[in-house]
Amino acid sequence: MPYRSPLAELRFHLDHVAGFARVAATDRFAEATPDMVDAVLTEAARLCDEVLVPLNRQGDLHPARLENGVIRTSPGFADGYRAIAEGGWIGLAASPDWGGAGLPLALATCVNDMMSGACLALQLNPLMTQGQIEALGHHASPEIQALYLPKLVSGEWSGTMNLTEAQAGSDVGALRTRAEPLGDGTYAITGEKIYITWADNDFTANVVHMVLARLPDGPSGTKGISLFLVPKLIPDGGGRPGERNALRPLKLEHKLGLHGSPTAVMSYEGARGWLVGPPHGGMAAMFTMMNNARLGVGVQGIGVAEAAFQQALDWARTRRQGRAEGSGAIVEHADVRRMLATMKADLFAARAIALDCAVALDMATATGDPLWTARAAFLTPIAKGFGTDVGHEVAQLGIQVHGGMGFIEETGAAQYARDVRVTQIYEGTNGIQALDLVGRKLADGGEAAGRLIDETVEIAALARASHPDLAEPVWQAAETLREGTEWLLTHPGDRAAGATPYLRAFARVLGARAHLLAAMAGDGARERLAAFYVHRLLPSHGGLMAQVRDGARAVMAVTPHDLGSGGGA
Repeated sequence: MPYRSPLAELRFHLDHVAGFARVAATDRFAEATPDMVDAVLTEAARLCDEVLVPLNRQGDLHPARLENGVIRTSPGFADGYRAIAEGGWIGLAASPDWGGAGLPLALATCVNDMMSGACLALQLNPLMTQGQIEALGHHASPEIQALYLPKLVSGEWSGTMNLTEAQAGSDVGALRTRAEPLGDGTYAITGEKIYITWADNDFTANVVHMVLARLPDGPSGTKGISLFLVPKLIPDGGGRPGERNALRPLKLEHKLGLHGSPTAVMSYEGARGWLVGPPHGGMAAMFTMMNNARLGVGVQGIGVAEAAFQQALDWARTRRQGRAEGSGAIVEHADVRRMLATMKADLFAARAIALDCAVALDMATATGDPLWTARAAFLTPIAKGFGTDVGHEVAQLGIQVHGGMGFIEETGAAQYARDVRVTQIYEGTNGIQALDLVGRKLADGGEAAGRLIDETVEIAALARASHPDLAEPVWQAAETLREGTEWLLTHPGDRAAGATPYLRAFARVLGARAHLLAAMAGDGARERLAAFYVHRLLPSHGGLMAQVRDGARAVMAVTPHDLGSGGGA
């Protein structure tokens, strides 16, 4: 059975878990009425199910290729992209000043969820453009905004992000790309960037690159980095693509998955670029783009998890093997049921966290309240890290449910696992997300974390009357999380060693809160799934918090020599 957009699930999250009504009640997003939301989601689902789903396998079997300096995209991708652009989906949350619809990010997040499940390789293209729109809207000059934003919002042009170099991965400050002033307000950009997603294509009129580079007077490290807009074709006075800039894709990477999405090594050979933001302020401008993309990447994991779960469930309902009760299909076996329930319960939790983050971003935009901004900032690394971890884990379970046929490419189960794996790496590895959480996001003394924990305790208290068997474990887990947070705040030297289990534990508790809200608002099926999550999955938070409070002692006691001993290293 092919992927079908989870419309009912998304509507339930918006109405009963994410609190989207608060967004629609603001003046800024008053147009996001229930009828408007329903129409947008329904039309997006049609696009995904009818246009994008058939492209997913095409991109895997017929990868993008580089021919004589030109990238040729997978069959059907050009038509699929045009359907996305012409439908206005790229600019759904963009400002009407530049031709966008100005609708809430939470709604755009639901659309990106569906597109990711339908065809992740193609969805990556508009996601990069959306991040660039966000960065230019906040940091570019009015002249650059007027020239570039309408083209990007309409999808006539597409955008990329150029951070990484061979010697500068997570350590962006080690980059060597140079920017030399040309004396006319532009700069000559020279250097080589790697892992550039959708670096070029054969279906947009122009490709706009956002490139990190260092000015001659830029100090070492991240404080000396500036951000430049470098178009493939330099626009003329009328905004039409003109002469070819001095940049080119050198090669396409041969990847584990996402074959339909061209990932290039890009060479900049004195290419003309325009400064975005102040000199040496490139990281702040780029982080605007990256933070937008980090939520988007978390949602990519969730979208693929949805597709993998749907396929595994369909297989389990129809595959007959062994002595199964009831229908006779393998879904009747306890361990298969356990795997499917784990997939569905974790998928629900990850989607709830992502939409909570999106709603917080919308509320920050609509109200200017710094508490909403702090909430969104705290949730962003959790949404990215947990969303993509769940994407990977659910895809792996999907293979397991299929048994031997999951290892055979023709079922498609393996493609989900191959495609989603990189989401745990790009836009900041999940280890970097965890370090951000225990570093920058706890720098407020734990206030943002404390508010989320307090809210979880309050929800658990409300649920005691109707769901005491669920409420009490959630309340206890929230208090354990509070104690662990307080321990981290007083042991800064141990934060790095406990960062990853802390992020996972926080996600576990937030997921339990979401399931508790669903049980209170939903039917028996919601209650049973919540019970599975609370009694089967939530208990792992205790072991995770034990790892956090063990600090760096056990981790750093294992020496590099210990790691190599006895294994031939």
